[in-house]
Amino acid sequence: MATVPASPATMQACKHAGRGVVRLCPPPPLPRRRRLSYGQVTTKATASSGRAAGGRVGAPVGVSAAGDEEGDRIRRLQNGSDVRGVALEGEKDRAVDLTPLAVEVIAESFGEWLREELMRPEDEELRVSVGRDPRLSGARLSAALFAGLAGAGCSVFDMGLATTPACFMSTMLPRFSYDASIMMTASHLPYTRNGLKFFTKRGGLTSGDVEKICDRAAHKYVARKMGLGGGRGTTPPVVMRVGLMSAYAEHLRDIIKQRVAHPTHYDTPLEGFKVIVNAGNGCGGFFTWDVLEKLGADTTGSLHLEPDGTFPNHMPNPEDATAMSLTRSAVLAQRADLGVVFDTDVDRSGVVDAMGAAINGDRLIALMSAIVLDEHPGTTVVTDSRASEGLTRFIASRGGQHCLYRVGYRNVIDKGVQLNADGVETHLMMETTGHGALRENYFLDDGAYMVVKIIIEMVRMRLAGLQGGFGSLIMDLEEPAESVLLRMNIMGEPKFGKQRGAQAVETFKRYIQEEKLLGWVLDDCGDCFVEEGCLVDTNDDHPIDIDAYMYRAKFYDENKRPQGWVHIRQSVHIPNIALNMQSYVPGGCRSMARDLLDRYVFVGKRSQ
Repeated sequence: MATVPASPATMQACKHAGRGVVRLCPPPPLPRRRRLSYGQVTTKATASSGRAAGGRVGAPVGVSAAGDEEGDRIRRLQNGSDVRGVALEGEKDRAVDLTPLAVEVIAESFGEWLREELMRPEDEELRVSVGRDPRLSGARLSAALFAGLAGAGCSVFDMGLATTPACFMSTMLPRFSYDASIMMTASHLPYTRNGLKFFTKRGGLTSGDVEKICDRAAHKYVARKMGLGGGRGTTPPVVMRVGLMSAYAEHLRDIIKQRVAHPTHYDTPLEGFKVIVNAGNGCGGFFTWDVLEKLGADTTGSLHLEPDGTFPNHMPNPEDATAMSLTRSAVLAQRADLGVVFDTDVDRSGVVDAMGAAINGDRLIALMSAIVLDEHPGTTVVTDSRASEGLTRFIASRGGQHCLYRVGYRNVIDKGVQLNADGVETHLMMETTGHGALRENYFLDDGAYMVVKIIIEMVRMRLAGLQGGFGSLIMDLEEPAESVLLRMNIMGEPKFGKQRGAQAVETFKRYIQEEKLLGWVLDDCGDCFVEEGCLVDTNDDHPIDIDAYMYRAKFYDENKRPQGWVHIRQSVHIPNIALNMQSYVPGGCRSMARDLLDRYVFVGKRSQ
């Protein structure tokens, strides 16, 4: 959530879609171009503000404005629309870069940015809530976060252990209605990492917003390292502790009660249901105690509910094989109706049905599509371009439209917001990693809300006497013969990782265009970057921000028979290249990987 164009775009069916041919389309422009957020007001700073027009912060006297290595340390912490960094020692070849000083100047810069965005005078209160996950670095970095916000004149409200969706909801729930919120988390990354996610009432900040904030923070960081003033005073900031999570849990409970409307026990509609929750020692335990059990569910056998910032059992991640395996075993052992796996900060989830079948990735998108299309016939579903062709057919078979788009949960959600603004009804936006947002829920990626939707469907099916449980809704989903994820590490200094990653991805495209990779054809259509099921945005006035470079290509054997496809992209989290492969035939992924190894990786290394 949520960037949309300032004026409507004209949407048209992709001219290459559905023709049964592969066509090479013009590649998208590489430079980043800014797109406005909904309701955003841009202002030119005055000379007295000390800030350059367009949001660039002028450097303090005596500080180099560009290319300064110390400042670049802060700029490199930007991770798309978030901030991520190493907060604890222990990673090989990675020094701690998310320090208390770094967090303080970023928080202070966010507070200043927020005041300018909202056009609030200096004497008017700005109320900002703060939550965090259980990482060991959280308490120390939170103190720096509080100090930075207070330094920008913000009133700080500490939610303590919280979820990322709850942070956004703290700007919306009537009893709180804060101006903004910050969640301190690094999601599924190792316990040594930490980060920041930013929200206003409009939703999550864009990568362009975070870039401006980090640039402003970089100058502050350099100035303070040089002893040129600023920084926290001797008096600690005043921080108010608030119980947001209990209000958020009540909000979820009320949704279930109202939409199920159980005929005999309205307040406990989950009586008779067994649900297993695997929180992975992250923030998701609240869903067991404050949502499920209070609605009457039996949660016996749930796993790793207590927060532990070392994540001793497995990473909280619905894509983690150990997490899913343990949950499946618990569901079968307890004869449960549903199993739930949350990631660390609960903006993602995966589920297990009563038969022990894991439902994540394409399966989860299919399940949510079935539910949403029943409620909103004909709606469009937006996914990232790693989704399978079987998923496209599944959505179409239920009367829906499938828009494939760029990888990245913010890209997918923002595309859905844009389509709705342009008159294309779009109720569901989901990435194959488990991030999912619904129009009915502020376009917010909320793993708990996704589970709430599944629970409501599960109860309704039982009340209607339907057999097979919610897993039966996706029995006809066609899955690829093989699906593989490979990663190639980018060697050298991490600070050059993104640049080298972009070069490697562009080299892949260039090799195909120059016919150095025979049998490969770019599947590159408009701003969707894929051929099937896409819509083309014909409004060139507001193109997307490029947060990572990526392409999808199809592979054909010597007899021109399609074998599968590869999606290649640079990771925005860590210095590596991700290769997602799907094959139409057994052994196809191995064939594609071997071909790329021989004619792309090895050849590329020799040409360097």
